[in-house]
Amino acid sequence: MIPEFLQKIPKLPGVYVFKDTAGIVLYIGKAKNLYNRVSSYFKNTTDWKVQELIKEHASVEHIITKSEIEALLLEAQLIGKIKPKYNVLLKSGNPFVYLMVSQDTIPQLKLVRIKKEKGLYFGPFIYKQKVRTVYEYILRMFKLRLCSTRIEQGCLDYHMNRCAGNCLSSFNSQDYLVRLELAQKLLEGNYKACQELLKSQITEHNKKLEFEKSKHLSIYLRDLEVIFDILKTGFSENKYVSDVTLATMPVSYKISYPTQALEALQELLHLPTRPVSIDCFDISHFQSSYLVGSCVRFSHGIPDKNNFRRFKIGTVTTQNDYAALQEIVSRRYKDTNQLPDVILIDGGKGQLSAVRDLFPQVPFISLAKREETLYTALHPEGVKLDIQTPMGQLLIGLRDYAHHFAVTYHKTLRHKGLRSY
Repeated sequence: MIPEFLQKIPKLPGVYVFKDTAGIVLYIGKAKNLYNRVSSYFKNTTDWKVQELIKEHASVEHIITKSEIEALLLEAQLIGKIKPKYNVLLKSGNPFVYLMVSQDTIPQLKLVRIKKEKGLYFGPFIYKQKVRTVYEYILRMFKLRLCSTRIEQGCLDYHMNRCAGNCLSSFNSQDYLVRLELAQKLLEGNYKACQELLKSQITEHNKKLEFEKSKHLSIYLRDLEVIFDILKTGFSENKYVSDVTLATMPVSYKISYPTQALEALQELLHLPTRPVSIDCFDISHFQSSYLVGSCVRFSHGIPDKNNFRRFKIGTVTTQNDYAALQEIVSRRYKDTNQLPDVILIDGGKGQLSAVRDLFPQVPFISLAKREETLYTALHPEGVKLDIQTPMGQLLIGLRDYAHHFAVTYHKTLRHKGLRSY
């Protein structure tokens, strides 16, 4: 029998916690959709562990997270800290990997699963395959791979720029340590230092007319942000646990009163009826590469994923957000029957001006991030939104959702591009 408390659990990513009558945590799990996952425990099952858990539990609490990945990280952290008796998989296993600078005579960068030797560790990281790609990239980029042979002229990998050259009798360990230090700065998150280093090397190669080397370094520079994004997926020991308390978990969706939010928007825009569907558009790119766009729809104040769309931008080859927005808005509504009640643009006055006349039958509005200012045809100077109000929660939440959807697609394409080098 499905308990009534499930009605308060949202269909959002997060972590759920089963407790007994004494408030002791029995089981911790993560879910992409909390409602669907928790509901599944109360359906007929032959799994003895689930049957015993349901018999013993007295309550289920939850924590909403921004994404499924954050839920996974939080689940692992909570299980490691609390060690509930029904959790088995994450108690004994280690689902993560680390990057480590060893303390050998010639220190080296390693990819490891367990902290068992002395060294400087970075991580843990959850995207194992992506971190392996980053690991190989750093070894190649900074020429850090050490070989086990001793050849006077250097091994084959050395001549293919895959080996640090420790196989040579003339191996310069000081140069190697400098490169290792640069790699360490990259792992520490010193994005600016690495970016300046690459730019200076590109300039040097261009002066020497070494354009092929310059081209490869330009590719590295373009993908540097991707490397940092992957490395930032690591988390510190108390990053999430310190921010949440199991006794005070939220039980409702951030948009507390979607009906009130839509009624307030109707009043602000002087609409004849309360809007039901709102689409939001956003653009994502890096130095005009991998230009993509997103369109996210909220219906009745909640995400309507069947009407999410993402776009590879084909007609714009330079950094022109206005033209890119015009392209994706036009493509989204080739069939005007798909038009929503309101269209929201992630941006300011310029972005709004670029697209508001494309479909005059629909009100266009834009939301600038810096001061959360909303621009409309009736409010050309802008209206500041308050995140504490239902309308502020709705529009800011929708804008952030569209931004996340665009950035995720952009990063996916760039990760694919990174693996091809």
